[in-house]
Amino acid sequence: MMAVRLAKTAMVGSLAAYSLLVAYHNVVDHGTNYEFVRHVLSMDTTFPGNALKGHAITAPELWAVAYWMIIIVEAVNGLVLAWATLRLAINLRGPAERFNAAKDVVIVGAGLGFLLWFLGFMVVGGEWFAMWQSKDWNGQEPAFRFYVTLLLVALLVCQPDRDRGD
Repeated sequence: MMAVRLAKTAMVGSLAAYSLLVAYHNVVDHGTNYEFVRHVLSMDTTFPGNALKGHAITAPELWAVAYWMIIIVEAVNGLVLAWATLRLAINLRGPAERFNAAKDVVIVGAGLGFLLWFLGFMVVGGEWFAMWQSKDWNGQEPAFRFYVTLLLVALLVCQPDRDRGD
């Protein structure tokens, strides 16, 4: 049982590290990643004659607000998952009831990450701003990889842990 608990804790910690690293990179490599947001929101690399171009946002102030919102949610997501990792780690050797109770923060973190990478990148970016039409500024594949990983880890973590001998 300890190996399962350790694996669950390590997986949640890995999700936290990823989210925090993405937020960090978005700050450190601000120009490159800002360009991504600018191109997606302005829809300047979608198909010519795209009937959805009316969705485009061309105001640099709104690009900046959207970009910083993404970074803030990534950072908060990473911090929530780091907190979840700490809670799991503290309860590793404790009774199953306490370890299972510590999982609630994992669900909050996975849910927040799902909202960012599915709702934000797939629904809003991918469909509303037709990001899928851009061969250069399409973040759907990386977003898909992460929100599916979030969901799979959340499903595994949600499996009840038992005390030895149960």
